[in-house]
Amino acid sequence: MAYRAVLFDVGGPIDMEFAWEIAVDGAIASACGLEGIRVDQAMIEEASEAAVAAFAPDAYAFMVEHLCGGDPATTKRVGARRRAMLAGLDVFQMRPEMPALLRRLVDLGLKLGIVANQPASMAERLRREGIADLFEHVGLTGLTGLRKPDARAFTAACEALAVAPAEAIMVGDRIDIDIAPAKALGMAAILLRGGRHRRQGPRSPGEEPDAVGTHVLELEAAINALGNLSHR
Repeated sequence: MAYRAVLFDVGGPIDMEFAWEIAVDGAIASACGLEGIRVDQAMIEEASEAAVAAFAPDAYAFMVEHLCGGDPATTKRVGARRRAMLAGLDVFQMRPEMPALLRRLVDLGLKLGIVANQPASMAERLRREGIADLFEHVGLTGLTGLRKPDARAFTAACEALAVAPAEAIMVGDRIDIDIAPAKALGMAAILLRGGRHRRQGPRSPGEEPDAVGTHVLELEAAINALGNLSHR
């Protein structure tokens, strides 16, 4: 297959999100505490594992509901507090060697796009990191109104890049909202394993990623192998 484009999630593949996830866990615990719900690290980790196992599209909302015992009113208040605590927080952590890889892919003639459940402000963050101009399509939920796993988030990226889904490779860190919807559209998909969803596995053979990596060198090797790029 002659692949012409590579689509990237932001959280995980580009932003490692270590500090962000620590902040999220702390905000959830604090917000629960304001409701008189005592939460320790073991409870946070159990709620996180439950969210991943349930393939919850919004893991944070699932965790809050889980820790609140499913009570709707309490869940709503805790969720609102958690979002308020994190509003405006900037703890972006560029994955080492990622900018260099993105530039090598562009030099090979590949079109790059973003498909990410991120606010519009992430576009400015990518500009500050010096990589925004490498992407011909910046498909952030805050800009497009489309949220993964909605297939339209992926097809919109392909349309913007003027490629067919079968000509695109998706790179993400989650089976449920990255790999599964991309594969369903006929894309190739690479799982860059890490973070909260690092142990998430496919629910069916159709959700199996075409390759799995844990760092940029493995990701580059997988893209090269899938696209046979060494012969371009």
